[in-house]
Amino acid sequence: VQLQACGGGLVQAGGSLRLSCAASGRTFSNYAMGWFRQSPGKEREFVAAISGSGDSTLYADSVKGRFTISRDNAKNTVYLQMNSLKPEDTAVYYCAGRSFRFVSGPAISYDYWGQGTLVTVSS
Repeated sequence: VQLQACGGGLVQAGGSLRLSCAASGRTFSNYAMGWFRQSPGKEREFVAAISGSGDSTLYADSVKGRFTISRDNAKNTVYLQMNSLKPEDTAVYYCAGRSFRFVSGPAISYDYWGQGTLVTVSS
């Protein structure tokens, strides 16, 4: 599975961005998908995940109520809608896929990773 993330950019605090991650290679619905982020000097952290069917989601407490993960299996794409952005959301965001349909938080449970897309939130 190859993953291509896009949609990052510069936004003011309180603004919104939508990240997209397009997948190619295999049956997309067989893979749970996740978003992670990494800030300079920090470890990569879990943001959100969605099951292969899209009926189950999981969020980090820091983004719950502000971010929404979704997927369109017909388009082989997963999205991360980010609202009410804060400066502390600034990071490189990565999409990831795991070879199971069920959601998971730990990065170690993901088998495939896309390149990152930078999100910068100015105060």
